[in-house]
Amino acid sequence: MRWLTLYARSRQVPTALAAVLAGAVAVSVLGRAVGGANDPRLSVLVLAAGATALAVGLAGPDLALDRTAAIRWPPRRAAHLLGGAVLAAAVLLTARAGVGLSTDLALVVRDSAGLTGLAALGAAWCGRSCAWLPPFAALALAFVLPPGPGTLAQVLTWPMLPPGTPAATWAALVAAAVGSAVYALGGPRR
Repeated sequence: MRWLTLYARSRQVPTALAAVLAGAVAVSVLGRAVGGANDPRLSVLVLAAGATALAVGLAGPDLALDRTAAIRWPPRRAAHLLGGAVLAAAVLLTARAGVGLSTDLALVVRDSAGLTGLAALGAAWCGRSCAWLPPFAALALAFVLPPGPGTLAQVLTWPMLPPGTPAATWAALVAAAVGSAVYALGGPRR
């Protein structure tokens, strides 16, 4: 169990967990206070905060040590991504249930997987310091662009669309699959 503790500390898991918890509680309480508690944007905001907090820990402090370790990294990287996505979703659902709000589980699962995949893609493409950019860009596009009937508009605003939208579901699945595969197999960029 000591290796798990060391791994979690080297990947800044306690700090990321604290950030996700604080963000989920703050957004849930503020959403309830201002009357927009059932607005899906609040859930998407918490999940994006979780993905960006996770993104910081997708690489260790010494990339050369990670690449030369005598362990198989792809399963550990995939488990790290899965754990982060599940943790962000669980924190969101718990925080909202704690203040008496409901959340669409399909939206949470879809957006958590897609945003985590984008964070993984960011780590593999941009490195540790800028891994938060792709999930943040997806959140910004979803907030700024109006959802439209066209497929391109639905793909660009997928985090905000209802769970039954096929283009949004496919966009999230592709982001999750591609990001996870690229990160798990190749690791973070130097």
